[in-house]
Amino acid sequence: MPEVKATSFVELYGAYARHVYRFALYLSGDTALAQDITSETFLRVWLAEQPVRLGSVKAWLFVIARNLYRHELRRLRRTTPLDPAMHAADSVSANLETSLETSLETRLEAKEKLARVLKALAALPEVDRFALLLRVVEGLSYTQIAAALHISLAAAKVKVHRARLRLAAQGLGANDDEHIERRHS
Repeated sequence: MPEVKATSFVELYGAYARHVYRFALYLSGDTALAQDITSETFLRVWLAEQPVRLGSVKAWLFVIARNLYRHELRRLRRTTPLDPAMHAADSVSANLETSLETSLETRLEAKEKLARVLKALAALPEVDRFALLLRVVEGLSYTQIAAALHISLAAAKVKVHRARLRLAAQGLGANDDEHIERRHS
């Protein structure tokens, strides 16, 4: 019996690990944390006592990843230094040194656009942001989004629509949805 679980787990991991990693990377913006979240997500699947329902497995994996990310945020808030401006200044100077090595102009434009998109995404309410990311990046249907976020189908559609309206109000539109997809594909 354990062999059946191992085989199905291998197939599950092979089919969805890349998607979970990309989603975790979007949430955190940190490759190491995204890898940790992905690993922990599949560890929890492996240890789960309930069988995986294939119809909703992708949404279920995203829920696990999102919960792990939220747990990590709470942990980081407890350990964050009192003056985050000092950390921001260090990262800005490190980023400037890196960008001088390549085409400064092109890299700066791409970074500014990405920063605008990420800032706009971060300003969205959490549920709206997750709904939009699940729709745009992961290509989930509204039904799958509703199941993942434990909301109604109509609410899922409204959340994605409102998130897009808020981004459009900031001058970010459909082209930036494509920019988000290409950046983390």
